[in-house]
Amino acid sequence: MRRFFEIMIVAILLVSCQDDEQKELNPEPVTAKVQDSLEVLQGDYVYVADAAVLRGENFVYGVKQDSIAMQLSEKVSDLKSDDFEMIPVRVRAKITPNPTLKGWDEIIEIREILEISGASISDSIE
Repeated sequence: MRRFFEIMIVAILLVSCQDDEQKELNPEPVTAKVQDSLEVLQGDYVYVADAAVLRGENFVYGVKQDSIAMQLSEKVSDLKSDDFEMIPVRVRAKITPNPTLKGWDEIIEIREILEISGASISDSIE
C-alpha cells in the first residue's frame, strides 16, 4: 500500500510539472490596442471643377471625391463669394497614399464633417 502512495505522489508531481510547462508555452494572449487611423484635420477647403484640396498650416492634401466630399463641397459653395475662395473646415479623415500619383503624394478620404466656418454646427453635420 505504501508503494502505491509513493507511485501516486510521483505521478501527481509529474502532472503538476507538466501543467507548469504548458503554462509557460501557452502564455496569456497579449491584446494590442489598435489606434484609430482617422485624424481630425483643420484647414481651408476648396472645390473647383472635379478636384478638391484641403490646406492646413503644415499640409496640403488632395481630397478623394466621394459622397461625403461632394456633400462638403455643396455646403461650402453656399458660403463662397467666388469659385476659388477657400473656406475653413474641420473634418475627420483617413490619410492614404495617392494611388494615381498625379497631384499630391497623399490624399484624404473624408469620413465626417465636423465643422464649416461660417455655418452653424447643425448645418455642417446634416
